[in-house]
Amino acid sequence: MKSLIIIGHKAVTMPFSLNDLPGTAGRMDILCRCVNAALFLSHDLRRDVRVYLVLKGGSPSKLIRFDGAQVRYLSPDERSAASLVKKALEKNAQDFWTESTPGVSIRKGDFEDLLKELNKKVIYLREDGVDIRGKKFDVSEELLFVLGDHEGLTGDEEKIIGGYEHEIVSVGPISLHADHCIILLHNEMDRLEKRI
Repeated sequence: MKSLIIIGHKAVTMPFSLNDLPGTAGRMDILCRCVNAALFLSHDLRRDVRVYLVLKGGSPSKLIRFDGAQVRYLSPDERSAASLVKKALEKNAQDFWTESTPGVSIRKGDFEDLLKELNKKVIYLREDGVDIRGKKFDVSEELLFVLGDHEGLTGDEEKIIGGYEHEIVSVGPISLHADHCIILLHNEMDRLEKRI
């Protein structure tokens, strides 16, 4: 199982218009591209992946989870993912996970709440990290990756990661879009899994 946490610093926490994902939805387009990059294969879904979106563009922050093994009604376009996020935001978010559509759930909470819940070693993707190609991940274990949106992670968010066992890795030497980082990450993990 692989889990990915993507932090959306401006992503709204209330229902939004599907006609303006980059603007009034707070760069929801970035998060939706990340969902698709994390879950889609050519003619299938990655059933062993969970995607957690941290929506910080409202108070309180909210968390949305996409479970690749259970998700339905998701097509490989931003608007489809955004529609499922919007439906989740229409639910009354509680302090526990509530399913909005099959494989998509929502709860109140922030990045720190999510890390406490998952309680795993954190692999933080950042440009200046150790090259992922030199790392030996045990792909039979559950891996937890964290990356930011177009703003990266804040100093406070990095301090939260510092409170957990963690390592900082890079998928390349230059700054890339978050969804592109996810594709490269999957490629590296796929190569490791094929060697087992």
